[in-house]
Amino acid sequence: MLSVGERFPDFRLTACVNRKPQTAFQPVAHDSYPGKWVLYFFWPKDFTPICATELLAFGDLAPDFADRDCVVLGGSVDSEFVHLAWVMFGASPDLLAVPLLSDVKRELTAALGILDPREGVAARGTFLVDPGQVIRHASVNDFSVGRNPKELLRVLDALQTDALCPSRWEKGQPVIERATSFIETMKPLEAVR
Repeated sequence: MLSVGERFPDFRLTACVNRKPQTAFQPVAHDSYPGKWVLYFFWPKDFTPICATELLAFGDLAPDFADRDCVVLGGSVDSEFVHLAWVMFGASPDLLAVPLLSDVKRELTAALGILDPREGVAARGTFLVDPGQVIRHASVNDFSVGRNPKELLRVLDALQTDALCPSRWEKGQPVIERATSFIETMKPLEAVR
């Protein structure tokens, strides 16, 4: 799996962007959102119970991510037509709050290293990518465990501070000064030895 510090792969996929069959599909590429952070989250298949809860949760927070110059994109190996059927018939009307990428050729999920070899579907992979297309956060959940978008929003806030942020840090709380100050605080302990 690609990890922190690596470049997110170039891609060009079709996304389902709304519920109207005449205008539902649009191309989306790695460079479609210049100057923006991008949160990519992948799931195994449409029409599964955990995936719907995740899409609703990510959709609910999409405006909060947008306030931080971050675009949220979801994706699976399902076709754009399956995505459209899912948002039209298999889910609540407000489900489609983020574009749904269709990786039917499994090229992006394979390049990311999140294509499950046993099932042939995407793992629950999540990537926060900075405007330079560098992965700054990467994680994979078990198929049975949904993700918490609030935690990813917290991680994005922390990354955007460009500071050291402790566990349970929240936006607006103090950050830890750079590591050099920590080293300086350890010098008195060396004198005791």
